[in-house]
Amino acid sequence: MPRSEKVEFTGSQGHTLAARLELPDGAPRAYALFAHCFTCSKDIFAAARIATGLAEQGIAVLRFDFTGLGASDGEFANTNFSSNVDDLIRAADYLRDDHGAPCIIIGHSLGGAAVLAAAGRIPEIKAVATIGAPADPAHVQHLFADARPEIEAQGEAEVKLAGRTFRIQKQFLDDIESHRLSDAIATMKKPLLVFHSPLDNTVGIDNASAIFVAAKHPKSFVSLDAADHLLSRREDAIYVADVLSAWATRYLGEADKKAEDTAATEDGVVVVRETGNGMFQQEVLNGPHRLLADEPPSVGGANTGPTPYGYLLAGLGACTSMTMRMYANRKKWPLERASVALKHDKIHAADCEDCETRDGKVDLIEREIELTGPLDDEQRAKLIEIADKCPVHRTLHSEIKITTQLKG
Repeated sequence: MPRSEKVEFTGSQGHTLAARLELPDGAPRAYALFAHCFTCSKDIFAAARIATGLAEQGIAVLRFDFTGLGASDGEFANTNFSSNVDDLIRAADYLRDDHGAPCIIIGHSLGGAAVLAAAGRIPEIKAVATIGAPADPAHVQHLFADARPEIEAQGEAEVKLAGRTFRIQKQFLDDIESHRLSDAIATMKKPLLVFHSPLDNTVGIDNASAIFVAAKHPKSFVSLDAADHLLSRREDAIYVADVLSAWATRYLGEADKKAEDTAATEDGVVVVRETGNGMFQQEVLNGPHRLLADEPPSVGGANTGPTPYGYLLAGLGACTSMTMRMYANRKKWPLERASVALKHDKIHAADCEDCETRDGKVDLIEREIELTGPLDDEQRAKLIEIADKCPVHRTLHSEIKITTQLKG
């Protein structure tokens, strides 16, 4: 089952921005970034439902509140379209540094306009999607047209939007009027998918046409039929997530992974491949199992999974515990629980009294075993002896030959 984590990062104006990271069950196929609609929040139904739907299909999604909105710090009145775009860039930086760089960016309504402006500034983006997006940010001016004279005269005015009051400053109007997205759309050089409802009364369908015409191929358009602007019907949000996931697969290198996925289902085959998220993150495939391997931040990793040595110790620990369990069950001994703690280090060979190597360093694995249950001393001693006979232990102590060949 997908899981949702609360996270925070620093926005473009130095404030703490509240976010949620929707994670799939297992290693993410990709990371996506979602931008919500004007004066909305990350928790609006469409954002939450689409993010969950994508996570169910293996795509992790970060959705966040822009500065001054939702649970994020800062004053909305001090923000504008440019600061929203910069917040998106900061969100991408956070994903890249802490999880994996986003390769999909999605924007709803004015958030769609923001992702069109930001996509070209995030090098890892491979696919862009807009939902009910205006062709230019100035489109939102009609929402506070009645307050425009006061804003022009006083520099700001209180405006009621969607039942809530916001303070709109003249700098906001000046900023949205200064942006023309047609050039950004034409030069972003990213595959684009445009979702729009022909019955959208908030952002007319002509906006979708303008975005589509300005974009270069590859580009696609999906009509949302009877959907409203906010995608308030559950089935509409699910449909967007399903179509988006299927469309994005074409640009995520999924086809190149199919042969490896098939190989990983063969008995005894483990496939390890780079995810493209962060410097070191790897996806580990073994039959139906999907795991992550990584390195800690101290060496440039994102700490999204155990290290290679962590997996080595895990293999030895699991084998040790399983072997003792199998022996205890066969003997009908009252072993209630076995626990194995392991640590890897390198020591000077000269400090090792029973090592054959006398120069340089040798690998040392310290293994501490805890046996729970009414076992007598003789049974405990025998289980410790059996621990040294587990297959992985024997493999590590025997001569190992590794062959390597280049595929294809």
